Amino acid sequence: MKSDSPMSINPYLILLLGVLASGFSSIFTRMAEAPPLIIAFFRLGFTVLLIGVPTYVTGRAELAKARPRDLKLACLAGVFLALHFAVWITSLRYTSIASSTVLVTMQPLFVIIGGYWLYQERINAVGLLGAVLALAGSVVIGVSDFRLGGQALYGDLLAFSGAIFLAGYVLIGRELRARMSLLPYTFMVYGAATLVLLILNMVVQSSFYPYPSMTWVWFLALAVVPTIFGHSIFSWALKYVKAAVVSVSILGEPVGATILAYLIFGEEPALLQLAGGLVIIAGLYIFISSQNQQGGMDKQLPLQEG
Repeated sequence: MKSDSPMSINPYLILLLGVLASGFSSIFTRMAEAPPLIIAFFRLGFTVLLIGVPTYVTGRAELAKARPRDLKLACLAGVFLALHFAVWITSLRYTSIASSTVLVTMQPLFVIIGGYWLYQERINAVGLLGAVLALAGSVVIGVSDFRLGGQALYGDLLAFSGAIFLAGYVLIGRELRARMSLLPYTFMVYGAATLVLLILNMVVQSSFYPYPSMTWVWFLALAVVPTIFGHSIFSWALKYVKAAVVSVSILGEPVGATILAYLIFGEEPALLQLAGGLVIIAGLYIFISSQNQQGGMDKQLPLQEG
């Protein structure tokens, strides 16, 4: 079976699953008792191991025929993804889950601009209104927690730089997924990202072991839930919808992350954060509805591998 199975399905339903899964990323990261770069390394390393056999079975011929330019772009996407994880996971050590998640999900600003510049992907006025609302909701969620000075500011800057790296990863994926199947694409990107993180950990002389047994469980959980069922679903969707649609959809992550942080860590959301969640949901609904009405790649498609 190919990695993009033939089916008739609305890609936005699959994107919703990816958003829900990605909400667990900051939670599992906070639970893992290991340095940030080590968490990122094992998250992606375990992912590569998990998808290795399916990729070999279904995609080895495609990998063997990959064009040199595509290999270079996949490696570049992997570098961006590795840097995104490195700075974002590090930010969680210095600022709150709400602030970090909000700042890193500012990436639609860069993706919408890049999508227009690189791929001539236009967003109509209603769609832009929805995107602005979703971004505004993200700011509202974290505004009561933003603290100037000290470690919190450092963590906020790291999270914002993570947004830039994530935007680069999404924009490159938009081009590659137009001509590559999901498993070969993700295997190359995750593999390159794992190698970059391995080098970074060696440079800073991180210890690769030992860690508590439950930390290894969280490493595996990070690979399965927010990576395979989160990032990989976003990569899947890039073949069927605009980069901006995937990027703006990710703005739903702070809502889930804030709820989970309350249930697990007792980080009680403020009234502003609750209001921000409602604004995000409204903005996402307006944005996605407007793109679906535009037609083309944003309508329900017969999804089959090309």
